Parts: sequence; C-alpha cells; structure tokens
Amino acid sequence: MSAGISLARPLRAAALLLLLSGCTQTAMETASPDVTNAPAAGFQNLQPGSEEDFILNVGRRTYFTSGSAELDTVAKTTLDGQAAWLRKYPKWLVKLQGFADDPGGDPQQVALSQKRADAVMTYLVANGVDANRMWAKGYGKDRQVRTCTENACKVQNRRVVSNLRDERDEP
Repeated sequence: MSAGISLARPLRAAALLLLLSGCTQTAMETASPDVTNAPAAGFQNLQPGSEEDFILNVGRRTYFTSGSAELDTVAKTTLDGQAAWLRKYPKWLVKLQGFADDPGGDPQQVALSQKRADAVMTYLVANGVDANRMWAKGYGKDRQVRTCTENACKVQNRRVVSNLRDERDEP
C-alpha cells in the first residue's frame, strides 16, 4: 500500500505540472501584445504644432538652482528644443512665467522670478525666436507646485513656464 501511495504522488504531481504548463502556454498565447510605445490614451490625435505637442514633446518648464537665474546645460537643452519648435510654428505667442521658492522675502522672490523669466526670453531671442512674440512676468512664490521644505521638492517651484497663447494677455 505504501508503494501505491508513493507512486500516486509523483503521478499526481506530474499531472498537475502538465495541467499548469498548459495553462501557462494558453495565458502566454492570449496575453496582450507589448504596448510600451503605443500612444497614451487621449493623445491619439495629437497634432504637430498644437499646444499638446509642445507640452508633451518639447517641455514647457525650465528649472533653476536656488537663488539663481543662470541657465545651466539642462535648462539650455530644454530651451533649445523650445526655440526650434517656436521657430517652426510661428503662429504661437509665449507668456514666460517665472517663479521662485528661494531664501528671501517677497520682493526678492518677485525680482528673482522676473530675472529667471527674462533669462529664458533672452535665450530664446538669441536662438531665433522673435522677441515680439514673447512677454515675461515674475510671480515670486505665487502658484507654487508644492509647498515643502526639502530642496528636492523646492526645486519644482524654481522655474519658468513657457505658456503658449493665441493672443497677448496681461503681462
């Protein structure tokens, strides 16, 4: 009897493995194809030259280090892409909105954020974008992305956002 039980266990285990391997095979055959590079939902009809194209494919945010309005290599790379896109699609106007989250009071924050917006505008003009298509405004600590104390978080607030416009609005 013990020989029958010991033989039955391996047979049941083998049958279970065959059953499971069949399930695995079927699951693999019916799995969805790789869609890593498929268009994101809602963006299948993305039009070149649209605001969505600018946001998704170029990027509209330029970031700065604490207390600075200097453009680093990452910022320049972003702005090079913006300049190329804006030269290609001259119908767009651009409102450059500067922000700060740096040491100092409100007047210093507004002044620094204005310097940042002006630095972005100067760079874009130097790279072939007509100055008459752009205007810059510093907002200081207004409109923070996040309120926090860690530097890794605050850097999100130290930015200039290039917002496309059909027509000029308040400076």
